[in-house]
Amino acid sequence: MLPDGRELRASIAGRLWARLTPRRATPALIATLNAALVLLADHEMAASTLAARVAASTRANAHGVVAAGMGALSGPLHGGDSVRCRLVLARLAHAPVADVIAEALDRYGHLPGFGQVIYPQGDPRAVVVLDMLRATGQHPGLDLVEQFIASARRRSLPAPNVDLALAALGLVSGMPPDAGEAIFTIARIVGWLAHALEEYGERPLRFRLRADYIG
Repeated sequence: MLPDGRELRASIAGRLWARLTPRRATPALIATLNAALVLLADHEMAASTLAARVAASTRANAHGVVAAGMGALSGPLHGGDSVRCRLVLARLAHAPVADVIAEALDRYGHLPGFGQVIYPQGDPRAVVVLDMLRATGQHPGLDLVEQFIASARRRSLPAPNVDLALAALGLVSGMPPDAGEAIFTIARIVGWLAHALEEYGERPLRFRLRADYIG
């Protein structure tokens, strides 16, 4: 059962779990996935949400709104860092954590899964998901994640963000490397549609900007 009393299989999280991993679901893990979906549904006027609202302002239908949002989300700087984070986490099984962090910083220019411009003191979404994941029980993959976080903290790197939490959930649950991006997208579609419904009540085409020509 989920906290609101729904049966696991009757929830979106339960059905999504069955598509993302062959591993047996537990109530605690499904609740963690469910929490991630809720936390990721909306995040103010992120790039993809703005794109979705612009589409809605033209009175695009729901399919057009989602397509606009997914176009922005497909950029590597928005929504896809959990994939890079999973690749970094996979390296922890073969190299010392300090070396893995140094390699990631050199390759990406930042440490995937760490730092969030809106939350300079730490991403509260990551805190919730990671705490729920810790409560599901011991797992070797989670031990690697804890070492990763501790080493990043010793180097005074930014705090973990929700992409690390998604990568950790995928690692512990045996999901494919791009599962975090799938979870992020499915959750955010709900938010885009909510924004679209709100935008339909606003003046059409209100995002029409003007440009100043400089010869």
